[in-house]
Amino acid sequence: MTNILSPLLLAFFLSPLWPLGLNPLPGDPFVIVNKSTNELAFIKDNRVQTIVSVGTGKTDELTPEGVFTITVKAENPYYRRGEIQGGDPKNPLGARWIGFDAQGTDGRIYGIHGTNQPSSIGKYVSQGCIRTQNEVISSLFPHIPLGTKILVTTTKKSFEILAKEHGAIN
Repeated sequence: MTNILSPLLLAFFLSPLWPLGLNPLPGDPFVIVNKSTNELAFIKDNRVQTIVSVGTGKTDELTPEGVFTITVKAENPYYRRGEIQGGDPKNPLGARWIGFDAQGTDGRIYGIHGTNQPSSIGKYVSQGCIRTQNEVISSLFPHIPLGTKILVTTTKKSFEILAKEHGAIN
């Protein structure tokens, strides 16, 4: 029984039906970042709700690609590298942090966050994170629960097609 149960449980846990699986279910919140356009789309209720400009990595490899899971959320995040308190105007993480588990990390290395440099939005400027305006991240923050899937990619495909391919839109 153990030999049969283990592969079955593993298949279930890795399936899109499990909350920690690779893809969302139709209607679930889903975030897509397209590095080729430096845009982020928020998908929910079977449609693209909004598309916003973001800044991504200075080089293509700095912002990892793949499907990841949102694992950490923080208001006024503390900036560890510079030891800057949340809410401080010098804090480059801005008003909110939405971290995801890229490259086996715990959600505290890669994330979507606000910025104290709004002129950097739309450019290739970060060390790997995805930055957007503080107003944008603050408005998205309550709509992106822990466990939400995020796709980071470089493509010419539309957000609608990507969301359909990953199960977020019927």
